[in-house]
Amino acid sequence: MPSLLRALRLLSLVVWVGGIVFFAFVVAPVAFHNLPSPHEAGIVVRGTLLVLNKIGFACGWVFLIASFLLVRFYRSASRSAIAQSVLIGLMMILTQYTQVIVNAMEDDRTHAGGNIDAADTGNPYRQHFEVLHIRSERVEGTILFLGLGVCVLLASDAGVRRLTEPSA
Repeated sequence: MPSLLRALRLLSLVVWVGGIVFFAFVVAPVAFHNLPSPHEAGIVVRGTLLVLNKIGFACGWVFLIASFLLVRFYRSASRSAIAQSVLIGLMMILTQYTQVIVNAMEDDRTHAGGNIDAADTGNPYRQHFEVLHIRSERVEGTILFLGLGVCVLLASDAGVRRLTEPSA
């Protein structure tokens, strides 16, 4: 059972971080370079990000619950388990903040007439949208780097466990 819980932790992290990487380096660039308009690309990117955030929350909870069960029932806690859980918690908080940003961007788009790119560059809703867009990219990047930090901690735990477990 401890192996299953460790595998669930790893799988949840791989799915979440992999999803962020796929979104940032495949979905968004392909949408903006191949769809007929930035408006249509924005609709695809927004929808994808909303789904990715739901996946992230689910993965975060799986990671935290599996970590709790490892500590509670198997006394299988590494030195970095607290750090890993804190980083996952931060990722979840920032993911929630991304949801707030995306919703605010949608409000700006609606107030600007439905198509943010058609709004005048002096339009306050368009200007606010652009500020939020930069913020959302930075927050998503931070989530990615936190996830990579958890990957490093998990990898170092695996190496320590191998070195400290008795040989058969």
